[in-house]
Amino acid sequence: MLLTCDPNDGEAGIKLLDDLTTNAKQIQQDILESILKQNGETEYLSKYLGDHVDKDTFKTKVPVVNYEDIKPYIERLANGEPSSIICSQTITELLTSSGTSGGQPKMMPTTSEDLDRKTFMYNILVPVMNKYVDGLDQGKGMYLLFIKPEISTASGLMARPVLTSYYKSSNFRNRAFSRYNVYTSPDETILCPDSKQSMFCQLLCGLIQRDEVLRVGAVFASAFLRAIKFLEDFWRELCSNIRTGNLSSWITDPGCRAAVMNILREPNAELADYIETQCGQKSWDGIVKRLWPRTKYIDVIVTGSMAQYIPTLDFYSGGLPLLSTMYASSESYFGINVNPLNKSSDVSYTLLPNMAYFEFIPVEKNHDEEDESQGLQCNGLSDKICLLEEEEQVMETVDLADVKVGHYYEIVVTTFTGLYRYRVGDILMVTGFYNNAPQFRFVHRRNVVLSIDTDKTNEEDLLKAVTQAKQVIEPLGFLLTEYTSYADTSSIPGHYVLYWELKTRENINGELPEIDTKMMEECCSTVEESLDSVYRRCRNKDKSIGPLEIRVVRSGAFDALMDFCVTQGSSVNQYKTPRCIKSDVAIKILDSMIIGKFFSRRPPFWQPYTMESKLSLPMEQ
Repeated sequence: MLLTCDPNDGEAGIKLLDDLTTNAKQIQQDILESILKQNGETEYLSKYLGDHVDKDTFKTKVPVVNYEDIKPYIERLANGEPSSIICSQTITELLTSSGTSGGQPKMMPTTSEDLDRKTFMYNILVPVMNKYVDGLDQGKGMYLLFIKPEISTASGLMARPVLTSYYKSSNFRNRAFSRYNVYTSPDETILCPDSKQSMFCQLLCGLIQRDEVLRVGAVFASAFLRAIKFLEDFWRELCSNIRTGNLSSWITDPGCRAAVMNILREPNAELADYIETQCGQKSWDGIVKRLWPRTKYIDVIVTGSMAQYIPTLDFYSGGLPLLSTMYASSESYFGINVNPLNKSSDVSYTLLPNMAYFEFIPVEKNHDEEDESQGLQCNGLSDKICLLEEEEQVMETVDLADVKVGHYYEIVVTTFTGLYRYRVGDILMVTGFYNNAPQFRFVHRRNVVLSIDTDKTNEEDLLKAVTQAKQVIEPLGFLLTEYTSYADTSSIPGHYVLYWELKTRENINGELPEIDTKMMEECCSTVEESLDSVYRRCRNKDKSIGPLEIRVVRSGAFDALMDFCVTQGSSVNQYKTPRCIKSDVAIKILDSMIIGKFFSRRPPFWQPYTMESKLSLPMEQ
């Protein structure tokens, strides 16, 4: 069910969006019917469906699967077996996940037709943005976008990240002209395989065209902040290029050189002086507004684990709106934010029913429950989101149109490209409906946890605890710019280790002053107090978890971590700092850059859960 959308026809685009969301239930039925008709005779589906290519048979016979279940088919494709084992269309490439949210990168099949679905979503987003933000056709976007070199499989199929696939496609390079799609970065700089040269050239082009820039962004908040860090390191050289009209000799990529020189053209001492004045100030508070004064918003994903970057983005941007516009993954593109000016904490995505067939596994979120008799059951964990009866053979799912507001679900996707009832691993909460299509808040990735004993701390739990601890240091002028963690079981009892990279508001580019030990010990205790009652019981009563530790690392430590992850297969463009690391090498990298170690000096508050004590327990956010 391929649809097209002209990004220049705003009225038609909004009408199409209304039609899709109003008829969401029927469109979902049509999508599933189309997928089954196209792919029912594939080796994978036929062994479950036989001659019964219908929804009821599909939902009762085709299992809900994880990556490990389909991995053998992916490996067969990579080794040269025909696409027909999973898809009637030709699999043109394999899309690799970022590999930083829950383990090693995965590979997802895709087709050339699927690029058109991605293009549709980008195009339909344009009238939505124009509806809420005036004048976007009067300038350019400074988007910092990157590719990663492909890996060739044994069959000759290329394996690459989903955004690399899109940026290298004719759909991107020959995209329908719209002023919204005009970027300061020439395609040649985006397509440069050397990320350092690409970053330098894109920032240079963005600075030269600063008066035309109306919006800035990257895919993830972390990527945009990495660009700010790169600007901190290279602004003097960038100014020199602008002052002399000559591009640095180490920019050797021919496409980059030609494209940038076409923009650089001639010396501009006045612009160089202005940039030097702004970047040379002691504080970089509001630097984005100062360098790109017409900027209306920053377009980056700040949902899920990216939410921790919001204070740092606010600092650098001077309080510009942060817009998370799209929800997508390697498996499928899902939906868009139809209310882009909502606060970052209120971001919800409306799933577009024509992108794939969506199902949802109900999950439960229980607060302040600690019934010891339920210790081995999912809903026996305090303040956790857990799958209902995950071990049952038949997993019940809910259709897109039948989800309920306020309920939590894990999303399951069936695509035209060979994924059938595949668990993406994202936990979502239904926040409302846009016409008849549900809107979801991204909560966290499934199974990204810290655990020492019976405790299970997921990504959302950790973010909330760190957010509480930041309130200790922020009044003193410190900014937490990055964090990650791991469960240290090298000693008995094991304990949580958090790595923090800090800066100060008054000297954002300089070295940290001496760190107050009592302040950091209070941060450790605040994190522990903010974790759930299972953790606090293990730490306080059972003594099965040792004092939480924060290791402060020097500036650049998380850049080194990203560089390592990239060498292991992560994409610069899709990279997200892992909130829990398990690689010994990654831990050694961070440990080599420690400037201070601090421990919690008191066990967190805990008391047994009873109905009588429930009202006296502190609120667990």
